[in-house]
Amino acid sequence: MPDDLSQLHARADELRQSLERASFQYYVLDQPEISDLEYDRQFRELQEIEAAHPELRTPDSPTQRVGAPPQSELAKHEHIVPMLSLGNAFNDDELRSWEERIVRLAGDGARERFTAELKIDGAAVSLTYRNGVLVTGSTRGNGRIGEDVTPNLRTVRDIPLRLNEKNPPELIEIRGECYLPFDRFERLNEQRIKEGLPVFANPRNSAAGSLRQLDPGITASRPLRFFGFSVEAPPGVALPFSTQWDQLETLERWGIPVEPHRILCKDLDEAIAFVHEVEQQLRSQLNFGIDGVVVKVNSFALQRELGVVGGRDPRWAIARKFAPDIATTKLLNIEVNVGRTGMLNPFAVLEPVEIGGTIVKLATLHNEALIHSKDLRVGDWVQVKRAGEVIPQVIGPVPDKRDGSEKVWHMPKRCPSCGTPVEREEDGVAIYCRNVACPGRQLEGLVFFASRGAMDIHGLSYARIEQLLAAGLIHDFADIFSLTVDDLLPLDRFAQKSAEKLIEAIQGAKKQPLSRLLNGLGIPHVGEGAAELLARHFRDIESLAAATEEDILQVHGIGDIIAKSVVGYFDNASTKRLVEKLREAGVNLVEPRRRDGGSSLKGKTIVITGTLPTLSRKEATEVIEANGGRVTNSVSRATTFVVAGADAGSKLEKARELGVETIDESELLRRLKNGE
Repeated sequence: MPDDLSQLHARADELRQSLERASFQYYVLDQPEISDLEYDRQFRELQEIEAAHPELRTPDSPTQRVGAPPQSELAKHEHIVPMLSLGNAFNDDELRSWEERIVRLAGDGARERFTAELKIDGAAVSLTYRNGVLVTGSTRGNGRIGEDVTPNLRTVRDIPLRLNEKNPPELIEIRGECYLPFDRFERLNEQRIKEGLPVFANPRNSAAGSLRQLDPGITASRPLRFFGFSVEAPPGVALPFSTQWDQLETLERWGIPVEPHRILCKDLDEAIAFVHEVEQQLRSQLNFGIDGVVVKVNSFALQRELGVVGGRDPRWAIARKFAPDIATTKLLNIEVNVGRTGMLNPFAVLEPVEIGGTIVKLATLHNEALIHSKDLRVGDWVQVKRAGEVIPQVIGPVPDKRDGSEKVWHMPKRCPSCGTPVEREEDGVAIYCRNVACPGRQLEGLVFFASRGAMDIHGLSYARIEQLLAAGLIHDFADIFSLTVDDLLPLDRFAQKSAEKLIEAIQGAKKQPLSRLLNGLGIPHVGEGAAELLARHFRDIESLAAATEEDILQVHGIGDIIAKSVVGYFDNASTKRLVEKLREAGVNLVEPRRRDGGSSLKGKTIVITGTLPTLSRKEATEVIEANGGRVTNSVSRATTFVVAGADAGSKLEKARELGVETIDESELLRRLKNGE
């Protein structure tokens, strides 16, 4: 190999090791050791080397995580060692009976040293590493033969493509679970609803379905995570540990993410205490699903002595299952509430049922399209799940229990709160009451209007607004600005000073710019970013209210849906009355012009993600726009650079995939200072 190619080979190896180490620090430990800018620089350098010299590209290269072509079908993969299932215990007595069985087989020594690990409710997978490099990833399948989903598992960011070990075993399979965190699952479903796609029933099913996609690009778009819990090797391959606890710690040293809530127990009593703690306290705090705790004999020597039952269940491990978080009950009715923007939200009224220790009477149904796609009917027996251990959701009906009395449900033609005819958006999913004075919109709408992101009225809390509504002092946004100290003094918990402070805050809010007011009004689809774009373009509310859809579409960053929504909102008679009341109350209806800070960012498109050290998202946007830049919400190939802070998520991942430059706040401020 020529010297220059030898140097490139060494440099590519160095870059791969650096990038994989940085990914582990970022995704697994949440302790980034290099800046995003440096990560992107190294990634692009590696891409360039591999593009110029494809022979230097390796299976463990970070550049291979995405971009694999779709497969025509999933190939089969035979596991080195069968993937076993687990026996179950549903209470403490059954767990103690399991201990007695293993003691009869292995003596009193089996009573000592157990591990207790969370049982992740995900999709079981097996990762094959040859000399430390990931070569195959597969599903569990029937335990002996699974499906080869290697390109898909490469897209899971916290699965290392190369183990962090200088002398790894020649051939091993690492077993674990792929899962979808609750927050990412909810965001995924919200996006699918917006796109008119059917929602996923639960994180476990969507994780399994994501792994079995023929197109790895689809898997890459779904934020899967991974936890490992065991290692298997063929005969003759030595493993560097002799207990389950050491095995878990070794996995961590190799760079495999391991679920941190685990303990080494001196006896079964400690394991049982841990089970109770997890079920009663920890479970509700986790951002992923679990359905129990797995208790294992710690010693591998004892595990081998105890063996396997019928070639399927290891005698040395058992799953202590929790009370089920899915139950079957009757759907008594479907009712509707009205959100702050006027969106009608259906919810299920259920025959009370206990799920995971809580009595459930109500459950979310999202929208009419979802109800019909699941074929839910009033009177059905339905399966209900506590999603994220908190919000109950109806999974679907139990058709076999139908007796013919069930009734198909449709969204009401008029708002159930005020009687105004409802309007269905063109996407056919969202249905709105357009009456801005609708009582159903009052409380949540007023709370948001007074919040920090809108009019920022300090002291006007949720409880205060409830109190003002109950007293009949306010009915809409404009009424807030007509309140006086004398109005407040007769109310509970108001003294002269507290009343004066609230009125002072209300009077100060009258000076907020038009963009804050537009955000607070609850115009469907108009959030903080769109409100600022509209306010800066039209400058005053009269011009915006008189604008046509074509006029609004001239605003860069505003699309058809927002344009239609804004025109429909201001064309409503109740909106016109509200605007007039706001004007009479002295509320500012104009957007002030911003002082130009320069043009160093002119023509550049910038995305902000995560929490910046000193600037709020709004402040960063203002300084970028004052210098001629344009801030957008999504990363694309047209993005000039991304400004990333702490807890940056999918936008940062997207930037890395596209090779878009990423900088931090200090670099942004440096460029502005130097006029770069």
